[in-house]
Amino acid sequence: MAAAASPVSVTSSPNYRTNPSQTRKLPSQSWPPTTPTRFSQPLSSRRTSIAGAAQSMKQSSSSAQPNPEVHLSLDAVQRFIHLNFGNWTGTFHQFDSQGNLMHKISTKLAAGSYGEDELISLIQTLYIKQPPSTTSFSGIDDDEAEWSEYKIKEINMFTMDKYQQIGFFPKERAFALRYQTAGMLETVLRQGVLGEDDIGEESPKNLKLPSRQPSIVCENCLYSLEKDRRVRAFHVMDPKGILDMLLVFLEDRGSTAPIPPTFDDSQDYGDRIKPFLGTWKGHSITKRSGVYGATLARADTVAVLEINKDGQLIQDIASTLEGRDITTNVHWTGTMSKNLVTFDGGFQLILLPGGMYMGCPCDVAKCVQESKSFHLEFCWLESPGKRQRLVRTYDVEGLAVSSTYFLESRFTLDKPFASRITVILAVQYLHSEDLNQKQNFLLIVLNMLSKFF
Repeated sequence: MAAAASPVSVTSSPNYRTNPSQTRKLPSQSWPPTTPTRFSQPLSSRRTSIAGAAQSMKQSSSSAQPNPEVHLSLDAVQRFIHLNFGNWTGTFHQFDSQGNLMHKISTKLAAGSYGEDELISLIQTLYIKQPPSTTSFSGIDDDEAEWSEYKIKEINMFTMDKYQQIGFFPKERAFALRYQTAGMLETVLRQGVLGEDDIGEESPKNLKLPSRQPSIVCENCLYSLEKDRRVRAFHVMDPKGILDMLLVFLEDRGSTAPIPPTFDDSQDYGDRIKPFLGTWKGHSITKRSGVYGATLARADTVAVLEINKDGQLIQDIASTLEGRDITTNVHWTGTMSKNLVTFDGGFQLILLPGGMYMGCPCDVAKCVQESKSFHLEFCWLESPGKRQRLVRTYDVEGLAVSSTYFLESRFTLDKPFASRITVILAVQYLHSEDLNQKQNFLLIVLNMLSKFF
């Protein structure tokens, strides 16, 4: 597996043990910390127009138009800092590759900025709540809890484009970025699970740590459509390109609630898939990286996920480029085992609590060997009728090709509308010269006919 050649994007201690000077008591009255540095100038009101469709990137590259705003401008950097700015209280969740919850850790994050103009940087300090030491007295309350302090490497105009390869959607309030190490994530686990009892073992008992040489560490961040909340979801792939673990921060900004937000992980396996079943209609916005032409594209999307009479999951995705009569169709058949959905072709969805799933190839190395691009996906269904998705696509070298944001609403087909859709698909079937595409059109048409006629 060829890993992305980039400098380390997160700071980490060489010996993987927290420096004692970094660990300190953080009484509740000490939070939030001193107000972070404010911007030296107001943020511009200019908005970047972005668009696209992940499933049709290759077909759409010729139609997407170069856009000078794709490269991160000062305005985009300021917007990114403003989006992250503030004091965040939340919970860090560790899931194994099967979607089973392993650990929950309380966290706090203070994000501010320093510098002006092109030199402005995002500065973040993460506080990790430590468990009581096995040698300490019992009965310590939250006000006296020990918190480990971890300073995340700064983000600025230079690092965003060159190192993190950030795919940023200012208006949609979403972003994807990369890391080359999992040092920050390992620190959260060590300090949040072991605390002062950490003796620096490479493989502590009862604690699974991410690989120190991961092939990919990808963060996808989606902000709530309803409140000042966000989810930061991390895919960690091991050196062989196999999913190592999934890590999720659920955070509220400016919250003073005594109990941080967390997930209800008591759902039965079958209940986790139910919210995603049905028809979803929306649009996608794709931002391709500068290496691949620095283009933007927009598409209308329809995604259908159903369980057939044999218990198989059937997924059909149609993406139509805006302004062009070009539709790309993808048909997948999959099986479900507990929290894991595996589709033909080697792509899997890991179902998580909280209306979320994360998707990735079953074997990234196989994609690389076959010279195929691959993608990682994060979906958040915050309410029953609306969901957001973020897809990060990579080439065989592990470099980010594009980032795609989806906003979709649950759609109920009535018979008249289904009739129109069936006619349109039937016409496309008759005019298509691609055999695979004809088969996909035919399957969708037959599915429509079986439902309504």
